[in-house]
Amino acid sequence: MTSLKDTFLKGVVERSDTASGLAFDLFLKVLIVLSLIAFAVTTIPDLSDSWHQGLRYFEIVTVVIFTIEYLLRIGVADKKLAFMTSFFGIIDLLAVLPFYLAIGLDLRSIRAFRLMRLFRIFKLARYSKAIQRFQDAFLIAREELILFLLVTVILLFLASVGIWFFECEAQPEKFSTVFDSLWWAVATLTTVGYGDSYPITAGGRVFTFLVLLVGLGVVSVPAGLVASALSRAREMEIKNVAAPSAQPEPAAQPEPERPDSPPGD
Repeated sequence: MTSLKDTFLKGVVERSDTASGLAFDLFLKVLIVLSLIAFAVTTIPDLSDSWHQGLRYFEIVTVVIFTIEYLLRIGVADKKLAFMTSFFGIIDLLAVLPFYLAIGLDLRSIRAFRLMRLFRIFKLARYSKAIQRFQDAFLIAREELILFLLVTVILLFLASVGIWFFECEAQPEKFSTVFDSLWWAVATLTTVGYGDSYPITAGGRVFTFLVLLVGLGVVSVPAGLVASALSRAREMEIKNVAAPSAQPEPAAQPEPERPDSPPGD
């Protein structure tokens, strides 16, 4: 009986290809979205006491349900420690931990912990194949993305030093140090260009033109890497789905040879 009960719970919690598992996933999806909407509503000023009380009760119910879900997932996991230290295990814990940590603390600390409730939005990734495919794409292109990130950091530093060299004397209030120039380098390399700081010297403008050209690559290269990795992840998913159904058919057995009829028949 215990084994049958564990099998049923495992099917509900971990599988979405059954009626009970699908209903469980759909219920949690709706609850996650409602909890995020409730969090946004709490930021509206001048809410009545009845609204505050209702949102508080809803938060308690939500945390209790998420806590039960977290404990169920630990209970049905084959490797409990591996689940608790996995990405989704940590997200499930962070989705309820702020509520318990905020109990007994002062209001100033509670305000900071309330922001941690936003981790619940990552719980939706468990129920979306598209988001999981996006995660697979990052794993596929992680080495290229890390290399590109290092190159971008180097370019940011060089751009900061370059604009400081050209503009420090002409605009000491905006480009007095390399650290002050770093904001300009970020806005220019990402092609945002807020306009709060810009070069006024001839050398600074020429240097800005070169940085803008490099910035086009800064924006386009990671997009291309992720797009290519998404395509590869999609192909891998299609192959994994098609693999079980592509079982080779058994070879046809040759018919036994019929003995020749004796002469005279």
